[in-house]
Amino acid sequence: MYARIGPVRRIVPFSGGLLMGISVFGVLPELAQMQGWAAGGAFLAAGVALLWAVSRYVYPVCPSCSHTHEHERCATVLHGFAFPLVAAASLHCLMDGLGIVASQQGSAQGLAATVVAGVTLHKIPEGIALGIMLRAAVGSRFAAFAWCVAAEGATILGAVLELALSDRLGLHWVAYPLALAGGSFLFLGFHAVHGEWRSGAPAIVPALTGAVGAAALQQGARVFFP
Repeated sequence: MYARIGPVRRIVPFSGGLLMGISVFGVLPELAQMQGWAAGGAFLAAGVALLWAVSRYVYPVCPSCSHTHEHERCATVLHGFAFPLVAAASLHCLMDGLGIVASQQGSAQGLAATVVAGVTLHKIPEGIALGIMLRAAVGSRFAAFAWCVAAEGATILGAVLELALSDRLGLHWVAYPLALAGGSFLFLGFHAVHGEWRSGAPAIVPALTGAVGAAALQQGARVFFP
């Protein structure tokens, strides 16, 4: 019933490399400017560790990016766990929203535009994969679509939450959601690339291309979005 994602999956390692590049070339320098290189690196590492712990011991934060899931088998009911799938995807999207708004409140030139571009590109294969998995889990196209909208809508909730917290706690708060977002970009980017590499798909070159593209995008954004 469900064909293998095909060309869309070729975007996955590229978007994963792009996310990792944004974290290294965009988020980390911003954190270093706020907290210093040692503290900024520690903040970013803490974000990665937190996402790893949740994904390892609770539920995959990005099930649609998980290398443990085989998309070609989505014709069968996916474990029967639609709710955990949506909950994990919502958490992932919540952090996307936090990161987007936090990057806009930072001082690095062009970081906001770079983060928006990277998150948007990553959401294309992520959203398609999530839709396929939910369609297999709930057995109804309308229900799968509705759950996808609800999960991806958490991005807006994350943006609103970040705005509310920054107004109450001040701009020094920005470092925390930015570190969490940067850590999630590193974790999810690596997860996506590793999953495609494990499946035998070309991954290294697209991932490197994405990382280089992130660096170029960051530099270009500094020029066009001063």
